[in-house]
Amino acid sequence: MRRFWLFALMSAVGGLGAFLGSIVGNAAGKTGLYAGALLGGAIAIALGARLAARLALVPTTRIAHATLGALGGFALAALVAVNTLSSPIGPVLSVALIGLGAVFGAARVPADS
Repeated sequence: MRRFWLFALMSAVGGLGAFLGSIVGNAAGKTGLYAGALLGGAIAIALGARLAARLALVPTTRIAHATLGALGGFALAALVAVNTLSSPIGPVLSVALIGLGAVFGAARVPADS
């Protein structure tokens, strides 16, 4: 169940950060809109991973891994969102990639025996 809540938290936080960042960046024009979305999403993901650890969704030793996984998912989500702007479905569903990245990043790899 923790994986689900990690997925939901990171998807929501990353999407909200990108949304708010794009609003702030829009003041600087179209380039600012994209830059603001990327910066806002990245900052929100970093803060969201720490929140996930505080909520015991991620072990403290895996915060960096969850953050990097979510940032990788965010990069893919940005590509999907930009290429599907003509439809509301693509950008909305692309935030799921953020949560998936966080879940995969936070997963423990079994040690070699």
